[in-house]
Amino acid sequence: MQPILKINLTTGTTEEFIVPKEWERDFLGGASLAARILYPYLTQELDPLSAESPLLFINGPLTGTSGPTTGRFVICGKSPATGLWAESNIGGFWGPELRKAGYDGLWITGKSQSPVYLWIEEGRLEVRNAAHVWGKDVYQTQEFIKEEVGVKGARVAVIGEAGERGVLYASICCDHGRMAGRTGLGAVMGAKNLKAIAVHGQKKIEVANLERYSVLRSEANRTLKQSNETKFFHELGTGGTANFFEYMGSMPSKYYHQGSFPNVDNVSGAKMAESILVGYHACQGCVIACGRVVKLEDGALRERKGPEWETIVGFGPNLLIDDLSEITRLGELCDRYGMDTISTANTIGLAFHLFELGKLTKQDTGGLELTWGNFLAVRQLIRMIARGEGIGELLSRGSRQFGAVFGAEDEAVQVNGLEVAYHDPRGVSGMALSYATSPRGACHNQSDYFMVELGHIEERIGITYFDRHAQAEKAANVAKHQNWRTVSNAIVMCIFATIDPNEQVNLINAACGYEWTLDDMMLCGERAWNLKRAINNRLGLTRANDKLPKALLEPYKEGGAEGFVPDLPAMLEAYYEARGWDKESGKPSKEKLIELGLDDVAGEL
Repeated sequence: MQPILKINLTTGTTEEFIVPKEWERDFLGGASLAARILYPYLTQELDPLSAESPLLFINGPLTGTSGPTTGRFVICGKSPATGLWAESNIGGFWGPELRKAGYDGLWITGKSQSPVYLWIEEGRLEVRNAAHVWGKDVYQTQEFIKEEVGVKGARVAVIGEAGERGVLYASICCDHGRMAGRTGLGAVMGAKNLKAIAVHGQKKIEVANLERYSVLRSEANRTLKQSNETKFFHELGTGGTANFFEYMGSMPSKYYHQGSFPNVDNVSGAKMAESILVGYHACQGCVIACGRVVKLEDGALRERKGPEWETIVGFGPNLLIDDLSEITRLGELCDRYGMDTISTANTIGLAFHLFELGKLTKQDTGGLELTWGNFLAVRQLIRMIARGEGIGELLSRGSRQFGAVFGAEDEAVQVNGLEVAYHDPRGVSGMALSYATSPRGACHNQSDYFMVELGHIEERIGITYFDRHAQAEKAANVAKHQNWRTVSNAIVMCIFATIDPNEQVNLINAACGYEWTLDDMMLCGERAWNLKRAINNRLGLTRANDKLPKALLEPYKEGGAEGFVPDLPAMLEAYYEARGWDKESGKPSKEKLIELGLDDVAGEL
């Protein structure tokens, strides 16, 4: 790997960090390597919004190589929302551009006295005044900064007003609405008075065996482009799964309290394709192009980013809104302010739920009538959250803290402070373990196990099929899937890439100069998963944290998941056994850590 540039915004000093070769071998890159680098610094005493808090932007060994869906990078640190390990995976073009500028990561600490942005070109760093773009939205800021640096092809990662004001689920944006949305790292960036980072370079991205890698890359991309999944996601986007997930009872409605959504056809990917879709958008080198470009019939000439699955469900069925145009506007508003749509829609959903229960009144909402389907009220709440106005200030703290203010923390659908995504474990039971044990709170990307429930198995790495309502018997399967996804987040590859594991390990070997087997690759994933768990244990996480919110343990009265709830205690018991974790504390055992080569972690934990 290339050096990581360390930048202290308080002192203005910089230095290059050379990644040790054994860390490259044992962790590859991306979020896994970030966990190894940041391990000594992520303590329970560290305030995530302090000057000392690290913010690490990092690539993987395949980033920018035009391999299958490898235009991605990762941002890591300590989450202000959860107080635990934070990582957020993001696409676009920024990560590859940073590599071309001569770095594989930016390790940022300190706090500038006034708003600034960073300009990195061909290995040179400038710290520039950002007062004139402070308060501007993410799209405006990108254009201002691109014009200011005056270099064609420059890429900009940026926060919006939400990050500036410290919304605990503020995101970081680049390109056409590509978001590092989860865990609130936009607030960490804002706390440093860092508005944006612009990068540009022309350096060639190296791989160990270019001839071999070029052949493998071309073969993998051709196979991927021809796959049915790729054609599906390209034509219909992630929203194309709406009807089937609704049928299975895994698409939550009415803040996870209604098991079916009769108007699902109105919010499906097919509906978008036949009504407002005008184009597609892809990350660097991606043959899938799942991004939507839409145009609404509202007189505006501009084309917009179309909503993806989480945004569609969050601002659609979750709030009983069935108008794709309004869902698009709500998603765009979040993007412009720089807020994670999953957490925003979830937290607003809690407010609507508490309003229905009578725990929240119009006096609390500033006169807003929080009745299901009221998209105008949702639009106003988004603005109030970003600006810290009225009840928006309480909502900006996330659903766990918001619920606690009104004596209803148990009504919040979250795990460890991170709002649950829109794949209901009552419909696909493996997600119960995915949410309860994810290192960053309720996450659907640390293991998108709902895809395994649909039949996407990988027997070559031991991931087999169990019924979607099977329970403890699938625990070991979930653990293996988490290990595999940890590798994806290390190299860094999109989870939409249906790449054969053998192809994946061959790409790693050609790029890195290794002679790995599938077992070596999976061991790399297991090692990093356990390291992230150890980080969280040191940050205060125990077995008691591995749980689901009350709503997900109450059976639906209708829909495809009617009457079913996952038996989480039994699933966890089997999961700890499969993981080699202590069943009392929830920590990885000393023997397991030593087996994985994490001797220093074993000694401390």
